[in-house]
Amino acid sequence: MTDPENLEESAVAEAPEALTLAGVFPAPTHEQWEKEVAKVFNRGRPEGKQLTFEQSLKRMEPTTVDGVRFEPMYTRDDAPEKLGAPGVAPFTRGTTIRTGAADAWDVRALHEDPDTDVTRKAIVADLERGVTSIWLRVGADAIRPADIAGDLKDVLLNLAKVEVSSRDDQEAAANALLDVYASSDLKPEELSFNLGIDPIGLAALNGGDADLSGLAGWIEKIRKYKNARAFVADGTIYHNAGAGDVAELAWSIATAVEYVRALVEQGVSAEEAFDAINFRVTATHDQFLTIARLRALRTVWNRIGEVFEVPEDRRGARQQAVTSRRELTRDDPYVNILRGTISTFSAAVGGAEAITTLPFDAAIGLPKNQFTRRIARNTGIVLAEECNIGRANDPAGGSFYVESLTKTLADAAWSKFQEIEAAGGFAKVLADGKVAEELATLNTERAKRLATRKQPITSVSEFPMIGARTLEAKPFPPAPERKGLAWHRDSEVFEGLVDRSAKAADKPKVFLVCLGTRRDFGAREGFSAPMWHIAGIETPEVEGGSVDEIVAAFEASGTTVVDLCSNKKVYAEQGLEVARALKEAGAKKVYLSGAYKEFGDEAAEAEKVFDGRVAMGMDVVATLSDTLDTLGVAK
Repeated sequence: MTDPENLEESAVAEAPEALTLAGVFPAPTHEQWEKEVAKVFNRGRPEGKQLTFEQSLKRMEPTTVDGVRFEPMYTRDDAPEKLGAPGVAPFTRGTTIRTGAADAWDVRALHEDPDTDVTRKAIVADLERGVTSIWLRVGADAIRPADIAGDLKDVLLNLAKVEVSSRDDQEAAANALLDVYASSDLKPEELSFNLGIDPIGLAALNGGDADLSGLAGWIEKIRKYKNARAFVADGTIYHNAGAGDVAELAWSIATAVEYVRALVEQGVSAEEAFDAINFRVTATHDQFLTIARLRALRTVWNRIGEVFEVPEDRRGARQQAVTSRRELTRDDPYVNILRGTISTFSAAVGGAEAITTLPFDAAIGLPKNQFTRRIARNTGIVLAEECNIGRANDPAGGSFYVESLTKTLADAAWSKFQEIEAAGGFAKVLADGKVAEELATLNTERAKRLATRKQPITSVSEFPMIGARTLEAKPFPPAPERKGLAWHRDSEVFEGLVDRSAKAADKPKVFLVCLGTRRDFGAREGFSAPMWHIAGIETPEVEGGSVDEIVAAFEASGTTVVDLCSNKKVYAEQGLEVARALKEAGAKKVYLSGAYKEFGDEAAEAEKVFDGRVAMGMDVVATLSDTLDTLGVAK
């Protein structure tokens, strides 16, 4: 019998000293890659209509709403020669150095319920279960300034940082928080908080001119609190109003520069001004853009510090990342857990000092039970402690893609910032309405992408589920009318269509006529039915059968809109005959899943018979809205 110990020794002895994976294969060249790319794009294309590599490349270079272009492949030439290091200028790789502890970032929970008893208990539950700081939103539709002390009654102020923000009265919120700390018998140097003063953000929300006249007074109020901050440059305001990555980045930087300049004019040193400002940024489900944007902000802010002659070690930008409110969906809200997880991951990899994961029901109302709050706080805790993301400094550093995207965003933001400076500064640009104009342009472009599903929303415009599970939340208090930038969620246009269907006396339906066998119609049916489900429209169907059987099934369906699903072969055989018969039987509209050219010589006739196509790139919002009109569903 073989001795296990000898067997192990033999195996070790025979193992190669170095294992080179794929070492026997020649390294592929860029020319080979170009050839393969062109081959893929030209598959099925007739002679004379073949695409060149350059034409193929254009189809692999998507752009964001504000013009950031993505290359199909990044190489070493796209990355900087020297990466630098975390914790030192230019701080691209991080303002703070992570030591390997699980609590690498501040897990900050948002609280905005005006019920003091509910909020006080929720704060305690969060802190007992892993949250490390608290963010209170104060205002007419949130926590009242007078209730802040009660909400924080059970909080150990020397262990948990507290931040306040307000969309209507920042001064009242800040003073109420200061009163809490002033009444504490703890040493000032043990306390950490942020007053959330952001007058430009306040003007953006409410209209009018930003008042920067008293900024230095806030510095004096917190001077004895060495770990306190007075100001926040809140980029989430602009993201929720429709800003893209470049605009949010540039406007956040421009806001902070206005504060530094105003403080210097009021007798505060640039160094002290830098120390008093934090950034609040958005984390979205686009992980690479989020990672690169956080890195780019630190790069640009370091450059601003150079201009203001701030000492190198004081130029680091401290960022609180908040998962995108604009990306939250009301319908099938459980999918928001996935969005929140990706966004939190992105913020962590991007090096945010604090991360707020919004509850997944935040598009519906205030959390009604502890479940949604628990998921929100555990998202960051699990990523840090179980996934170990926080144990590495700048884990994306060195990636050709991330490094190139970081530079692209930094350059674009710097260019936009220079335009703002030339126009008189961000407060003036905002007051002149230029920010609103740019947001209107961005929102128009985004609306097109959403409608055509070039920018899809999972569970809403892609893979929708009729009757998906929802959950009950506490209604938001009525908010005061604001005359500034309006906030919208990306999914609202689709939710409006669902609401129309839900309020209809009879459930709206589109009848799917699946011609031939499943081999013929399966792919088209699988594409088309979910498109109708986006608006909550049901899709009864018939599979195969004679023309008379199809017409009989249509008449029994109780609808007047039809969608034909099959392939080129079956369409050529009976597509037009069936479409004409359905119209004679009372169909007000007959759609074709596919292309008119599939009818060959009768393509022109098909275009006359059918009322529209269901295909990639179609405007689903327009088609669904028109279909509900046809079915008599009230708006």
